[in-house]
Amino acid sequence: MTEKPFSEGVAAIFEVVHRLRAPDGCPWDREQTHESLRPYLLEETYELLEAIDSGQEAKMMEELGDLLLQVAMHAEIAAQEGSFDASKVSEAVAAKMVKRHPHVFGDTSAATADEVLRNWEHQKMRESRDAGSEESVVDRVPETLPALAWTLGLQKRAARVGFDFTSPPAAAASVAEEAGELAGESDRDRVFEEMGDLLFAIVSLARTLKVNPEDALRVAGQRFRKRFAAAEATLRAEGRSFTDLDDAEKLRVWEESR
Repeated sequence: MTEKPFSEGVAAIFEVVHRLRAPDGCPWDREQTHESLRPYLLEETYELLEAIDSGQEAKMMEELGDLLLQVAMHAEIAAQEGSFDASKVSEAVAAKMVKRHPHVFGDTSAATADEVLRNWEHQKMRESRDAGSEESVVDRVPETLPALAWTLGLQKRAARVGFDFTSPPAAAASVAEEAGELAGESDRDRVFEEMGDLLFAIVSLARTLKVNPEDALRVAGQRFRKRFAAAEATLRAEGRSFTDLDDAEKLRVWEESR
């Protein structure tokens, strides 16, 4: 049987998902829930980030599509449960963006990106107060984020309401202070705490320098992986491995692998 063609544009994937979730649709798609799709949503998000890092536009388009598929699936599940649908999702986020951009859609002014972010946080605070919530600005950062991204989110939210280092040198001094405290500790529980403080301070330094620590660490890891693999290949060609070397030889091989 010939299927009815689907619409063009953004509507296409929502129509496809609606068909897949129909009573005579795909058994796998029909049995999915918000909860069962959680790992796929996370996986597709990371694959999109990888595509962005690669700079490959075709790959990024593909991964954006995969992420949009997840949005369509969740919206369709909600529609079948009678709670909301894709149109409501789109309308709600559009209304929120209009409300939080009074410098574009209203009469508020914001000349810089920093002013926009400050206005954004103040608007969200007003919305929380109007709703009778005593929520802190840092409560809105999801704890399900990886630790590095979660910490960065906490710091960004706090900075938008005025809690921040005055300059990168001040943040760097905090890193030095925390490193010194860690080096002087021997108690395992205190070492654990001081290591956390040091990592937190490093995130602060990265943020004040306008460097995303997640991206910087990932690139550093990629550099290490390539360099280590090159050094390993050199040793393998010689019939040796790092376990056969003393410290001086390891350093020599490492330096030669640049």
